[in-house]
Amino acid sequence: MAKMRAIQVPKAKGEFEFVEREIPTAGPGEVRIKVQACGVCHSDSVTKEGLFPNIEYPRVPGHEVVGVIDALGPNVVGRKVGERIGVGWHGGNCGYCDSCRTGDAFACENMTVVTGLTRDGGYAEYMLARAEALALVPEDLNATDAAPLMCAGVTTFNALRNSGARPGDLVAVFGLGGLGHLGVQYAAKLGFRTVGIARGKDKEPLAKQLGANHYIDNAAEDAAGALMKLGGAKVILATVTDAQAMASVIGGLGTRGTLLVIGAVRPMEINPIHLLLGSRSIKGWYSGTSIDSQQTMQFSELEGVKSMNEIFPFERAPEAYERMMSGKARFRAVITMASS
Repeated sequence: MAKMRAIQVPKAKGEFEFVEREIPTAGPGEVRIKVQACGVCHSDSVTKEGLFPNIEYPRVPGHEVVGVIDALGPNVVGRKVGERIGVGWHGGNCGYCDSCRTGDAFACENMTVVTGLTRDGGYAEYMLARAEALALVPEDLNATDAAPLMCAGVTTFNALRNSGARPGDLVAVFGLGGLGHLGVQYAAKLGFRTVGIARGKDKEPLAKQLGANHYIDNAAEDAAGALMKLGGAKVILATVTDAQAMASVIGGLGTRGTLLVIGAVRPMEINPIHLLLGSRSIKGWYSGTSIDSQQTMQFSELEGVKSMNEIFPFERAPEAYERMMSGKARFRAVITMASS
């Protein structure tokens, strides 16, 4: 049998292992993908550290996958060998409930169809995916640019376009890292009056480069007060992982404004008065389905939204993961396959 290279996690909290495996065969309803690039996401730590139940090890992580369909399994319709596709967290539908179909895979108690978590992902030369989990990659979008859009991109874009904000509304993006640098671009391209919030005056040129109309240095001034001076935010997209900092901006929401949480944080303490006065709300948002990913890539290509990436060859994937986890990556880390 033909072999492939893969990187697996042998057990919860285990170290990455470079292994040689048999190239998998696509089963009913599946396609086999020759991986070209795979984004390295903070959520890969869920697999590596065993942070959710029902993960069977060894497991190959990776849920920001872009590649080419290499083979079709039985009963696959509407797909063809050679198509460029992407695969995100949404690993297919089991048909039992609506969790996967609505993009909320973690709401599924069995979590049977989550790429890189309950089925092997893109830290490998080949992988399998359900046909309905695939998103077509636009012709002019290369693999390393497209890969981070399968999680970081779809999460920020989907959250903003479903936020209730309209063109001209004040929308703030809190944090200018791996998620935030995409969030500012999407907010600006969607026609929002965009505010970038981060620590340090040195971040202002980046925020303006990404399309922000205003910049708030929350190390030098009260971000909530600054937002209220601008009229109060319809939406604050919180991409940071500091719960206290996140709570501190709630007072910057305008009437019926929403704090959209997409950064994973520890428990957050809030003052209910900020919510009661002005009918403000806090809402979480998680990723999306394959069609959401496809639309994210289409919008990104059309409007020139681009992920800023550090590229690593397959052999340096553990280094890419550590750089991402340390927060030093500028701004996303992406693994490429030498044979692609």
